[in-house]
Amino acid sequence: MAKVTLVFAALLVALGLVSYLGTGSMHPTALIPTWFGLALGLFGYLAISPDERRRKLFMHFNVTIGLLGFLGAGGRALWAYVHAASAGSSPDSIALASQITMAGLMLIYVILCVRSFIAARRSGKV
Repeated sequence: MAKVTLVFAALLVALGLVSYLGTGSMHPTALIPTWFGLALGLFGYLAISPDERRRKLFMHFNVTIGLLGFLGAGGRALWAYVHAASAGSSPDSIALASQITMAGLMLIYVILCVRSFIAARRSGKV
């Protein structure tokens, strides 16, 4: 699962960079997915270890980061959409697309992590 984490980290870094460049490099908050990706990448790299306790620790860090990223990005996207709809305008399309994409990636990642944890528990590796 640590190698899957590195894939999701790369996707989040790319999403952040594309979003930042898509805003004309004017909005540094577009880099938020990049920071989440770097955190996942760091702990994902540290989770590649033959030591089971170390691997479990860093994978639990990663799933927590994933859950926080999902809740933050999903909540922010929902808030931006509702706020824009109540004001009679349309939300910033690049920001909304980035937030929805980040929330989707993080949700998929968390689901994969939970399934992996359950499979490890059932197989008796814990």
